[in-house]
Order: sequence, then structure tokens, then C-alpha cells
Amino acid sequence: MSSLCKDKVAVYLGKNVFLTLDNFGSSLLPLRIPRSMAVVTCAHFSTDVIILFVVDGKIFIYNYKDKTWNQASGVHHTVSHVSGDTCCFKGSSFCLEITNKLFAYFRGDQLANTVVYFSTNGGFSFQILRHLTGTVEGIFHFHSLSQIGVFTFRNQSAVFIYSDHPLNRSWGQFFEQHEQLDIIQSPGQRGFLIFWNQTSLFVSPNVGQFVDTVQLQEGQTIVLDSLTNNNITIHSIALNENELGVLTREDHLYYGSQGYLRTVVIQLMEQPFWSEDTAIMFESPGMLEVLIPVPDTEFLAFDFRKCTVNIQAVLMDPSLQMKPCNVELLEGPLEKEMYTIDMNSKLDLSAQIIPRPRESPVPLVMVSNPHSLGVQASMVEFGTTFDGNSKYKLEIQLKQQHLLGRADGNFTTISMKRNAISALTVDIADKEISCVDLKPLSTLISIGCDLKKKITVQNKISACAMGILDPVDLQGNYSYIIEKEAYSPVSREGEAKSDLLVFYEYKELGCPRLVYYDTPWKPVVELWWNGLMHEIVDAEYVLMEVNGLFTYSYSLTAATAGCKSQPQNWTTVLAATDNSEFKSWDRENYVSCHEWSEDRPLLWPDVQYQILGGRTNNRVIFDQRNGIYVFSLSVVDPHYSYCHLDTVFSVFVYGALPLPLFPPELVILLLTTTMLLSVGLVYTTPKLLATERGHHFKRFWSRLCRGCIWYCSCPWLQRNFQRWLQTRRVKFQREAK
Repeated sequence: MSSLCKDKVAVYLGKNVFLTLDNFGSSLLPLRIPRSMAVVTCAHFSTDVIILFVVDGKIFIYNYKDKTWNQASGVHHTVSHVSGDTCCFKGSSFCLEITNKLFAYFRGDQLANTVVYFSTNGGFSFQILRHLTGTVEGIFHFHSLSQIGVFTFRNQSAVFIYSDHPLNRSWGQFFEQHEQLDIIQSPGQRGFLIFWNQTSLFVSPNVGQFVDTVQLQEGQTIVLDSLTNNNITIHSIALNENELGVLTREDHLYYGSQGYLRTVVIQLMEQPFWSEDTAIMFESPGMLEVLIPVPDTEFLAFDFRKCTVNIQAVLMDPSLQMKPCNVELLEGPLEKEMYTIDMNSKLDLSAQIIPRPRESPVPLVMVSNPHSLGVQASMVEFGTTFDGNSKYKLEIQLKQQHLLGRADGNFTTISMKRNAISALTVDIADKEISCVDLKPLSTLISIGCDLKKKITVQNKISACAMGILDPVDLQGNYSYIIEKEAYSPVSREGEAKSDLLVFYEYKELGCPRLVYYDTPWKPVVELWWNGLMHEIVDAEYVLMEVNGLFTYSYSLTAATAGCKSQPQNWTTVLAATDNSEFKSWDRENYVSCHEWSEDRPLLWPDVQYQILGGRTNNRVIFDQRNGIYVFSLSVVDPHYSYCHLDTVFSVFVYGALPLPLFPPELVILLLTTTMLLSVGLVYTTPKLLATERGHHFKRFWSRLCRGCIWYCSCPWLQRNFQRWLQTRRVKFQREAK
């Protein structure tokens, strides 16, 4: 078994285990397994330097760069196999996620007694997936179809069972089989599977949905519909992304290519290759190697006897009667590339085909996951070569199957919100076996988040541009105070006990956007792709003030927003996510209120509608308070993008006058009452003074004023007042000394 991402790294499993870093070009010592009497049942390349070995039912991790061994954690039952799919596309985190997903299980036991383990970190730790019932022969994560497949035996027939819609409604194709089969996934995530044991050989181009035999060809004639009807005993299998090699105990060596319509092999030669330790592998396309370990007579190391078969040279033998390749060129920007199709997006690709003169090959454009990815293709002629051969351009358009409009709803995935993956392959339907160097063009399409996307909030009028704030001050540890009456703690534990000091993060926020407090406001959200402004976001999104300010509201209620069920708000979302993996309000946990739901009837139509954008014209209304607000914005529309689009921005609210000490209604009432009383006194006082009671009233105030004047002019009072002042002056002077 070779490392799929490194050409010269390979593992040989036989009586001894060998690891080579130079394609068996030098002598090797057997790999020392960290258990006495160890039995190695499986080896799997996890990353560039990590190999997983199943040794005596346990999983061991070997780093061949550091030459260190560790045991995988979390595996508490005996396992025999590890299965995974190594992805070699460069520069993609999604590709790393594919490589890190592994299954571990015990093959051949009743599923009632079998525990399936699952790893998401490349095999360093495992956890129990689930207990199953039946008989398990293999469990795989088919990334090319976004399915988990369980290979089982039922009534002397083998079949795959799948995990997700729509394949979970029916099983794969049954085919008769009485013995265990080894299953090999062809590299490249194209969905090719090879089933084999000593007496059987099957292939499937679509991860077990359809299973076919390998046909034997002589010259231009198919002589056997199944290679295993040729009374052979298969000893070793070799494959790469396109080719297939078979070595038998009868010293027969077969070669063929993996075809989507059929897989055909021819017999190359009969030489005494076979021994118990013989193995075959592809060193490179068209170069098949036969390996035999030979012990050194003087040292403990082993040498490898290598026989390299140049397939192209062998096929030129006239006795094989092989037709020349019917295609001269098949090329395009697909090889070793990975593309992304986000929601509501499409992808245009192309390939170039140059057939041999007087040949009309039939191109095949195939997707491995048609339930999620739709394809349209057309071929046009666009000139000739120097030799006069016609050149053809294959134009390919890819789009999410839900949006292509050609597939029945029961055929597509259960929801377009589910991200997926698919391989795109361009091949020739009637390609000859002699087309050794003409391998299919294949690429991986991720139907998911486009990492080149991000959102920002438009900032055409800022507080700095209008002279309200100074950018120099904002960059110098600028801070501001939020009154305790205006915010609630972010932890949501009780009310604020004191004012909050906030330091402004200018590097992240820049200058705040300027908003007048008395004008309903909505941020303008821009979607940027690969550094360029792409469009204005009209999808639904939500805001949250990161420091806990609540001095703002929304212009719409649930009723005026046209809700048919009770809408979500920050209180209900955060309460529901306390014990969940989601700690915010985003596309994963958003539920639209514009669709009727029996679980959430509209009981409170007057509650504020806290969602902006989309089909409503909801806006934010700020209270009568000036100051800086820092908002977190998150797009919650599940049908806008697979990405979690969010950003943080700031706003400066201005124009609000200070709040009065008393309510305006009370002040108006007091002023009105005072004015009415004053007017009444102006008219009634002269009349009252003219009466006898008025004369008594005037005499009372006259005597009171004369008494006060006499008391203030009394000599005794003046003397006592002067003594008191003198005493205070002396006491003050003493204290001063």
C-alpha cells in the first residue's frame, strides 16, 4: 500500500511489515511493531507522516518522521480495520477534514456485537458512533456521495446500506457472494470501489450502488464477462486513480483501466512472478512494479527484487492486437484542483479534447453526487491542430441540484441547506486500453462555504469625517463610560451595579458610523468576494450590542412584520443555546416566523421583531442618548450562503438633548397651574383687600414688619452679636497657629 499523497512512501504488509521512503529502492529492516507476537491486520495513511496500524485488535499511531509510536485513545473494544479516504488536493481545509474522518470496526462479526468507532482528528482519538444490528463487512465515509455506507452480508448476498436521504430509502445493488471481500477505495474521491478476494473481483463506479464484474478482453473481443471465471486465484491487487493491476497464483498478470461504463482487463504475460510474499504496485501511471522481499544473507535487512513493467511498451506487442488510443489529448484545469460552489452560485469549467484522425470519441462528464450537484455540458469545435486534427472544447456548467430545476424533489438531497461534496470527472466513454497516459480529468467540488466571502457594513459618513470624533484620539486608548442604567451585563446575570468603562478598539472598528438618534436606521451590509465588493446583502441578519447597551428598539413588531408564528429574539435564542453547541444566533439555529409552525404559535404579536433585512423593512430606533454603540452583525438567512457571515462595527449616535430631571408632562402641569393661580390672584386680591377681612390682613403684616425692624435694631442684640463674632475670630486664629 502506497501513500496517496507521496509517490515514494509505501507500506508492505506480509509476513513482515516494511516501510519505504524511496519506493523500495534500498534495503529495509522489518518495522518493529510495539507488541510481541503482533498480528497486523490493517494499515492506513492518515497524514503525510502518520500511519495507523491495527495491531492485535488495537490501533497504533506511527510517526515515521520521528519514529515514534502511540496508541489511539477511546478504543475499548477489539477492532480489525480502519477505513478512511485520503484527500490530496492542496490548499483546502475541507480536504483536510475529509482525511481526518475515519472509522474503526471489527470485520466479520455480528453487528449486534460490533461497536463502530469514529474519529475526526486523523485517528488520534476515537468515539463510539453507534451500535448496529446485522453483519458488518465494512463501514466507510463516502465523501464523493456525502454518505456513510455500511457493507453487509444478507442471505449469502452482499449489499451497501446508506445513511442519508435519498439513498437511505433503498439499499444498493445486491450481488451474490459467500466469502469476505476486501474493499479498496480508488484515490481521488471519484467513488470507485474494488471488491476482491482470492476467487472474486468486482468493481463499482458509484460507491456500491451498482456493482459489476471485471471483463477479460483478448484483442478486440470480450472473451469472459468475469475475470474470475478464468479458473484463477487472485493474489494481489494494485490500483491508482485510473489503472488496475491483478496478479494471480498462476503467474498471470492482468492490466486494465477503471471504466464508468465497464472495466476491462487484458492478460499481459506469463512469467514466474508469484510467490507467497509477492506484491504489485503502480510506481507511476503506466509503470507497474512486481515486488518480492529477499532476506540478506549477512544482515537482518531485506532487499526487494523489483520487476518494472512498462505497460505502454508491452501494449505495443503485435500479438496483443491492441488498437491505438483513439484520443490524442484530454486536458483542462481540473487536475489536483478543488473548487467551491456556494449557495445560489454556479461554476463554469472547460476541457479540451483532440481525437485521433478519423475517430469520434464520446466524452463523458460525470458527477459522483448528482443528488446535490447538477451538471450541464456541451461540446463545440474551435479549430484544428497543425496536423489538421479537429479540436473540441467541452463547456461545463455546475450548479446546486436544487436550483438547476431539472431533478425531481425526491431525487435531490433532503434540504439544500445541507452542504455536500462531489467529484467531477471528464473521461472518454469508448477509450481504448492503450490510452495509458490519458487518464480522466477529475476534480473535487465542495458545495459549501466559499472562504473568499466576507461581509462589512458600509461607512460612507463617519463621526471622524464630520469632525465629531478625532481618529488620533480614537487610536490612543480612547475610552468612554456607559451608565449603569443603560446596559445589562454580557453574562446576563442580574442588573448592572456600576457604570462600565469601555476601551475603543480602533484597529478593528475604525471610525464609527454617524447616525442621528431620531431617524430610524438600518445598516447597509456589503458582501465582498476575494477582495472585491460583490453585492449589497438583502438577506436576513441580526444585531447585538456587544457591551450590553439596550437603549435602542425596533420599528416593527411580530404582527407588523407579517409573522405567522412566534418570532425568535435574543432572549429566547440565548436561553435555548445555554446547553447547546451554538452560542449565538446564526444560520444553523435560525427559524423563520413567516412560516406557520404548530410548535410556535403567534401568542404575542406585539413583541419586537429583532430581525433586519429580508422581506421586511425593519429598522433600529435609538433612544434619546448620545454615544458609541458597538454591534455584532450575523447573517441568519439559511438560504443565502453556507458560510457563517458575521462582522463587528461601531456607530456614533448624536443629536439627542439631555433628558429632563422631571417628566415633561409634570412640568407642563405645574406651569399651567401656576399661571392660572397667578391670573386668579391678580383679579381677586384687590377685591379681598377692600373688605374688613382684608383690612385685618394688612394690619397683621404691618405689625409683623415693624416688629422685625425693631428687633434687628435692638442695642442688646447688636452687642451680643458682636461678642459672638469676636469669639469666633479668636478661636479661628488659635486653630490657624
